Amino acid sequence: MTGFDIAETSAPWAIFVPQGEAEIRRQLSELETKGGRVHHFDSRDLLTEEAVCRSFADALRFPGYFGRNWDALVDCLADLCAEVTGGVGIAGVIHDADRLLGADHFPLFVSVLCQGADRANSEVDLDGFALDRPAFAEHFLFEFSAFDRERIAQQVEQPDLTVTTGEGFVAAALCPEVWH
Repeated sequence: MTGFDIAETSAPWAIFVPQGEAEIRRQLSELETKGGRVHHFDSRDLLTEEAVCRSFADALRFPGYFGRNWDALVDCLADLCAEVTGGVGIAGVIHDADRLLGADHFPLFVSVLCQGADRANSEVDLDGFALDRPAFAEHFLFEFSAFDRERIAQQVEQPDLTVTTGEGFVAAALCPEVWH
């Protein structure tokens, strides 16, 4: 199982894996060793848009002006402070993601995470101008107790994402023809 490195600032941004995967544990440990942070989310706390916004705002210490909607979530994920990221990066681990797979908001949730991570992992803004901060690694891992690669890929697939599969994982990033 390879094809991504969550300690680096390269795609994919959302990665779907079986629960307890040894390679994921190794990469999370490496991120923390470099000074990055790992944030854990229980899927029971992500069953609605409102719950997603609340959970992410609490865990990632979003500012008080956070608008608690998908667009505001993208903006705050793109602008996390050094205190939250360790100045290096973050990985958000969503446990028991099986609960989310059939949720109406699941495809949009994945796209929003990819949009925020794509911006965080870049040193330039959407217009191509240099940001006043370095890029930092930001990735989101969805852990499944019943990992079904084909079903997950089908649920994640949407026009604005590029979805790839490998042995033991599904990965998503923004589709360059749509976003760049």
